[in-house]
Amino acid sequence: MSQTQRTLIRGANVLGGAPRDVLIDGETIAGVGTGLPADGADTLDAEGLVLLPGLVDLHTHLREPGREDSETVLTGTRAAAAGGFTAVHAMANTFPVADTAGVVEQVWRLGRESGYCDVQPVGAVTVGLEGKQLAELGAMHDSAAAVVVFSDDGKCVDDAVMMRRALEYVKAFDGVIAQHAQEPRLTEGAQMNEGIVSSELGLTGWPAVAEESIIARDVLLAAHVGSRVHVCHLSTAGSVELVRWAKSKGWQVTAEVTPHHLLLTDDLVRSYDPVYKVNPPLRTEADVLALREALADGTIDCVATDHAPHPHEDKDCEWGAAAMGMTGLETALSVVQHTMVDTGLLDWAAVADRMSARPAAIGRLTGQGRPVAPGEPANLTLVDPAHRAVVDPAALVSRSRNTPYRGRELPGRVRHTFLRGRATVRDGELA
Repeated sequence: MSQTQRTLIRGANVLGGAPRDVLIDGETIAGVGTGLPADGADTLDAEGLVLLPGLVDLHTHLREPGREDSETVLTGTRAAAAGGFTAVHAMANTFPVADTAGVVEQVWRLGRESGYCDVQPVGAVTVGLEGKQLAELGAMHDSAAAVVVFSDDGKCVDDAVMMRRALEYVKAFDGVIAQHAQEPRLTEGAQMNEGIVSSELGLTGWPAVAEESIIARDVLLAAHVGSRVHVCHLSTAGSVELVRWAKSKGWQVTAEVTPHHLLLTDDLVRSYDPVYKVNPPLRTEADVLALREALADGTIDCVATDHAPHPHEDKDCEWGAAAMGMTGLETALSVVQHTMVDTGLLDWAAVADRMSARPAAIGRLTGQGRPVAPGEPANLTLVDPAHRAVVDPAALVSRSRNTPYRGRELPGRVRHTFLRGRATVRDGELA
């Protein structure tokens, strides 16, 4: 598509408000108003559709390099576009690990080649995710990928001295350490949330305190150093209270919640279906409600998918042998509509804040998460909130099928996605 391509989006409910026309000219928004003239632009009827800024995911596993059997940068970004995303942060637990400038630049270039959304690599905190030696944080930041977020996600940086050093190092360039909060000694052999259900099933439990103790330590370290820490996939009511306390002190602490932790509970593990095996595990109904309230009041900054695709053989096995993780890019907005919008906890403007503006700000993505206003980049998604459908894994764009929503009816459907004015999804189909 040339720079001069013009698209007039007619009658969209911008951020859920009154119908407006939005004119895209090249890569930017040229006008927002009512009765805008088409002037030869390609016209898109958006009556009844909610227009949001393109969604931004802080936590995506694209698996490339090394596990292309479960996902690639191309298939993962296609899934992201189908879910309304215009930018994703690709986690570092690949093979080889993204712990050098060379690997993060490879992922970044693959993202540019795919063209479906921006791919911002996340660098590893430690070499090989082994927690023993700091990775090349400065070199990754200075590379073409310009890495700002660092995480050993999948593993916790459990050594307090190592965590302190990482926080001190990234402070120099306003980086952020995104922590997978899991005290390893408290979760050895853990299979699910520690509680009534794990006791009844006889499965080794993953206690809430294993998450909360690391968060407590890390917010104190971040305050001591004066650096930024981000809590990945926060999952317990106690974790919410710790983040709320840290923020009340004015410390540079942010947090994310996944769609699955906003909806699903550990009761589903009674089925022994490994599709529900995830890290951190599904928690209790009380935790789910606390997470929703914290997302609504802003204690939790954003929704992040933790899209974790796995090949069939890694999930179609007995519970104990199954891999942990769920896909999430294509269903995230529907789950948020179901749990937060349809329940009255968030309006669409707040969804734009939690799924676009705030994650872009945390990841320092300057061209994403912007207002829907003239002169801004035309990164946009249009969703049909009245649509309802049963989730069919076979219909998903991702290379993997491990969605926990199989057979569940969810609201909303992404109809169109634009990346800098170019349609990546049109009428619900990949462009």
